[in-house]
Amino acid sequence: MIDVHNITKRYGHHTAIDRVTFSVAKGEVLAFLGPNGAGKTTTMRILTCFMPATEGTARVAGFDCTDHPLEVKRQIGYLPETPPVYQELTVTEYLTFVGQLRGMAGPTLTSALDQSIGRLELGAVRHRLIGNLSRGYRQRVGLAQALLHDPPVLILDEPTVGLDPKQIIEIRELIKSLAGSHSVILSTHILPEATAVCQRVVIINKGRIVAEDTPEQLSARLRQSEKVSLALKSRPADCESKLQAIPGVLQVLPGQGGGTFLIECELGRDLRDELARVAVMNQWGLLELRTVSMTLEDVFLQLTRHEDHSAEATETTVSMAPTESMDG
Repeated sequence: MIDVHNITKRYGHHTAIDRVTFSVAKGEVLAFLGPNGAGKTTTMRILTCFMPATEGTARVAGFDCTDHPLEVKRQIGYLPETPPVYQELTVTEYLTFVGQLRGMAGPTLTSALDQSIGRLELGAVRHRLIGNLSRGYRQRVGLAQALLHDPPVLILDEPTVGLDPKQIIEIRELIKSLAGSHSVILSTHILPEATAVCQRVVIINKGRIVAEDTPEQLSARLRQSEKVSLALKSRPADCESKLQAIPGVLQVLPGQGGGTFLIECELGRDLRDELARVAVMNQWGLLELRTVSMTLEDVFLQLTRHEDHSAEATETTVSMAPTESMDG
């Protein structure tokens, strides 16, 4: 449904994104993650035909974003980071205006308007001026306009910004419900949000794609050891040394609580049985024993920091390289 191949965007000598390639299947919800300034918004703007790429191709629903921008715009619903609302209009007036711009009229527009307002729970404020609404309600109005024409593709840039916790849960559930019938790109810096609603993740850093996979597969690829959380009633003086002596244990890290430890083990080895046996045999008072998974936040930080360090090392190598004399 969305196919991006080697797109690059340059502003003079500055390269905002560099040979970005990824795809989104029909009905898939994809998280597009990256730190501030990584190139997320630039990529979104190219996909929505707000601006062209310097190089490469981007296609939405089979239409090229450069050659057929109007056809692409008919296929997408777009929510930018700042909702594109007119504050002097009421919610109903604004959504009616958006529908008319998209060629909707009569009963079709009325039905779509009521459905979109109901979906985003805007009924109580539909006749109020948008300028008098809270930020959370304005965000919901922005989402309503993106969904109004029931597009096959949705591009959402930070859709839960400004919402309260209850509204965030509701919007996440709405996005999850769109999977299957819509292809969704969710650009966000809120990593638990990506884990909650997305089937696949693309991570961009400094304009380049550094990873693309499911959260589970990314964790598996980057995990270098197994981790186990251990909680005891107390912390006997000899427990650290006895835990460290277990074959396969790499490191024992005391936690903040009195009897808590994070135990790092060799990759592929499940030592919970042996850890439990040692704790019970020594009568330490075993309270908890569980594996610790690598979170999407861990993956994100490891990938972006690795790229940053690699770039710094390259710059250092270049700066230290001998230069040829111009005299010879």
